[in-house]
Amino acid sequence: MIEIRKEEHRDIDSVRRVNLDAFNDESEAAVVEKLRVSCGDYLAFVAVENGDVVGHVLFTPVTIDGCGVVGMGLAPMAVPPAHQRTGIGSRLVRHGMEHVRQSGCPFIIVLGHSEYYPRFGFERASKYQLRCQWKGVPDEAFMVTVFAREALPNAGGIARYRVEFEDAM
Repeated sequence: MIEIRKEEHRDIDSVRRVNLDAFNDESEAAVVEKLRVSCGDYLAFVAVENGDVVGHVLFTPVTIDGCGVVGMGLAPMAVPPAHQRTGIGSRLVRHGMEHVRQSGCPFIIVLGHSEYYPRFGFERASKYQLRCQWKGVPDEAFMVTVFAREALPNAGGIARYRVEFEDAM
């Protein structure tokens, strides 16, 4: 049985392994480790099966240029290949999104697969005139789910992830 819970200190090595296995490179694992040290207001959850961490999701603050609005960015979400397509990723995303929504956060952005994230309520961020800080990101890959429309600027803006993500891009 899969348990979803907040990441704990004892999970650090397992979370690194999960990210390395899922992405087959060190970029995402390194970003997670940097954020854990430098970002005090992140949310991280793990999926645990028989005592082993088999999934991880991270939410960190993002801002919209020029308006002071702070939301959250979902990244990365990792499930090792041996556990993919079993619903673990979906459970992690839903669990994390519900925590973020209950916290009063106005929105969550994600840069991800356009076939995967809409099932959780994500839609193209361009609908709200929101743009990704990184050039060349396809419109269909940059998405948002909005919990409080009134918090978003009518004119939209550029959504900025934390600086730690720069090395992974």
